[in-house]
Amino acid sequence: MKAKAPKHSETIMTQIVFPNDTNPMGILQGGRLVHWLDTAAAICSQNHAEHICVTASIDSVKFKAPAKVGDIVTIKAKVTRAFTSSMEIFVQAWAKKVLTQKEYLINEAYFTFVAIDDNANPTQVPGLKPSTEKEKIEYQLAEERKLARLKV
Repeated sequence: MKAKAPKHSETIMTQIVFPNDTNPMGILQGGRLVHWLDTAAAICSQNHAEHICVTASIDSVKFKAPAKVGDIVTIKAKVTRAFTSSMEIFVQAWAKKVLTQKEYLINEAYFTFVAIDDNANPTQVPGLKPSTEKEKIEYQLAEERKLARLKV
């Protein structure tokens, strides 16, 4: 199985914050945002694995700033490391104010997805071949994050 570059499966998903996505204060609900993050990570992992993938864990979810009704939310998901049947996906969400075009980071998280076969058993995924310095650092740190997850 040939290793793939992170850019092969990088996913960019865009949403607009509608009133039904928010709490009574007009702020995007955290659960809705996590749903969007999970969807982007699923698309990213499935493009990398070329299999159906399921969420195994979500860690380090950090809500940095709120998004509000009318904001445009752009979610970027990228594989940071592929293991035997699992992949770590780093996801960031950015909000943009339509009138000012000001963009700001609202969330970031690490997801772990597992590729499954037709019988819902874990199946092997292609390796990851990082090319940029940032991708290489994320690749190395992913091993440490995985070990930390397994200790819990």
